[in-house]
Amino acid sequence: MYEMRTLCTGAERDEAAALVQDRQRWLTMRGLPVPARADIPALFRNPQAKPAGLFEDGLLLACMIPQHVSGLSWGQGSCLFLSCIHTLPNRSDDTLQLITLWASDFAARCELPFVRAEALARQPLDVDPIAPFLRRLTDMGWAIRGSGTGLQEERVARLELIAKRRSGLSALIACRVHEPQSSTDSRSIR
Repeated sequence: MYEMRTLCTGAERDEAAALVQDRQRWLTMRGLPVPARADIPALFRNPQAKPAGLFEDGLLLACMIPQHVSGLSWGQGSCLFLSCIHTLPNRSDDTLQLITLWASDFAARCELPFVRAEALARQPLDVDPIAPFLRRLTDMGWAIRGSGTGLQEERVARLELIAKRRSGLSALIACRVHEPQSSTDSRSIR
């Protein structure tokens, strides 16, 4: 069984920071872009960021920072914004499919119409080294909404997914993620 949950302990947040560092090394060794302007591992160590992780039988497969964003420069309306998504190296495709299913359902349960995310892209999207990755995401239901400067001030591909309730998903992925709030409210959606 899989579980998506808010990382509540220092040990869980340290594990997420280590996963981010491993993923960044993996990307660097393959000549793929890594964030240059932000200390991403430090973001995962910060409990105020409320990072979340996808676990399989206690193994951390992925981590991200889910946020409720009222508006982006490139997307109209409120959304669930998945910031700083990192997956365990060599386990990306299945993990991304699980994140896609969970995020679409979670956004719908939070009454948000979209899930949005950004992927680093240094060149035009059709020739960027991440082009095969973007094609896999579109096969999973994500739409590419062009490219531009992202929230971390780096060039990104802009991604959008329609929120959709998925009855029965809890049998596959348990959800214990705090609902992203603009206030200090920390209700948990299950």
